[in-house]
Amino acid sequence: MPLYHKLGKIPHKRHTTFKKPDGSLYYEQLFGTIGFDGMSSLMYHIHRPTQVKEIEKTIDISPKAAVQYHVKSRLLKGLELPPEDDYLQSRKVILFNGDVHVGLAAPRKSMKDYFYKNADADELLFIHQGSGTLKTLLGEIPFGCGDYILIPRGMIYQIHFDSEDNRLLITESYHPIYTPKRYRNWFGQHLEHSPFCERDFRLPQNLETHDEKGDFVIKVKKQGHLHHLVYATHPFDIVGWDGYNYPYAFSIHDFEPITGRVHQPPPVHQTFETGAFVVCSFCPRLYDYHPEAIPAPYNHSNIDSDEVLYYVDGDFMSRKGIDKGYISLHPAGIPHGPHPGTYEASIGKKGTEELAVMIDTFKPLQLTQTALNLDDGKYYKSWLE
Repeated sequence: MPLYHKLGKIPHKRHTTFKKPDGSLYYEQLFGTIGFDGMSSLMYHIHRPTQVKEIEKTIDISPKAAVQYHVKSRLLKGLELPPEDDYLQSRKVILFNGDVHVGLAAPRKSMKDYFYKNADADELLFIHQGSGTLKTLLGEIPFGCGDYILIPRGMIYQIHFDSEDNRLLITESYHPIYTPKRYRNWFGQHLEHSPFCERDFRLPQNLETHDEKGDFVIKVKKQGHLHHLVYATHPFDIVGWDGYNYPYAFSIHDFEPITGRVHQPPPVHQTFETGAFVVCSFCPRLYDYHPEAIPAPYNHSNIDSDEVLYYVDGDFMSRKGIDKGYISLHPAGIPHGPHPGTYEASIGKKGTEELAVMIDTFKPLQLTQTALNLDDGKYYKSWLE
């Protein structure tokens, strides 16, 4: 997201002396992407950010495929995932390929004993239940139900929850996550036809600077392994920063649906994109207003992509037997569409209150054992009359 932001104290010019009150130097760090060609932020630390004291252990957390090849539509009951205290342990990958990992989490406790950094992937958290504060070395972002939180790879963070009742949909992308290019002009500003704009984004605020020495555990995910590193200083020791590479939040409730006289295709709901998948937001909206319009989606073939739909809330007009937290998987290669009776029943309806998140991948997804444990086992037969 090309939007300049800054917090704290920074020198007048980049890469020049920036002195502490005692005359010693602050330590500059470039937090950049795509080598030196992508978006970046320039940070100023009290201490060197390179002081590793120990590397204690490494754990393989790469997902394992329980089903690799399939054409079976499935319905996963996501809220049946058992809660766990620890944030990282509660994260369970359910669907994955070489580009993206889709997972669920039901953490009870806040991250206070360690920090976390995903060095492999951008993380897109969707908050289905719960509220709290994302704490990063670049500032804080309060969050609540319905928020997307985009955390760029390499960002050190903690999550503090307000209660123990938390449910998250987590998308880890091995490609950078951006807002759709067709919503932006060549300067990077969101255009008038975009269903959201810069005013809707919530950027880091309240930069807290910690000048502390000791033993600070940072768990770093890299190459599918979780490495436990002990640093000599608190990672949130930044006195100021500026740039374009930082986490931000966007509420699904601020997405303004695009409607038309006849049924609009899924790309009108697009919210984020990468070179390997897209994320769409299905929000409460008025139905099509052609006098003979059929509001329910038409049958369509998934030729090039697997479709994952996470049902958040409301009345899902094209589906039967759907509840909050359910996840449908419609794999590439076979058609799917509205359940029997819903196509005809939608005629004449004026609007929908459905709320859902869709992830369409351009390569097939594999299923983990966790996904199979949540599978109802019969969804693929639900179109029989």
